[in-house]
Amino acid sequence: MASSSHMGAERLPPSLDEIAALAEGERSRLMPALGRYIDGVPFRVEDFPDEDVLTAMGIENPFELLGLYHGGSLTAEEAGATGTMPAMIFLYRRPLLDYWCETSESLGRVVRHVLIHEIGHHFGLSDDDMDRIEADTD
Repeated sequence: MASSSHMGAERLPPSLDEIAALAEGERSRLMPALGRYIDGVPFRVEDFPDEDVLTAMGIENPFELLGLYHGGSLTAEEAGATGTMPAMIFLYRRPLLDYWCETSESLGRVVRHVLIHEIGHHFGLSDDDMDRIEADTD
């Protein structure tokens, strides 16, 4: 049996692309509950939110923001509104990994939680709705 001090020593944290692939996998799990909100919405994974985002949200510590839904709303798009930003979901790798290391949850579950809450807050879902969706996808 390998010594515990050597276990995982070769393991590197997931890359931006690996987090994006994980998010795509979680999208498929969320399609039954959130499909109309996330179908075709691209994910973009960055190490941290940029200064403009942090300033706009009044956040000083970049580790406090795990993800962000950015862009127009579904109702504006359905109404044919122009001039709105295309929808995109940002995931922030370093804050996600930091949070993951502090919990006993799988990284996939952390990413799924962030996706549910970013989508839910953007589209006005209640906390009860988001909790139910999260429980249904576990």
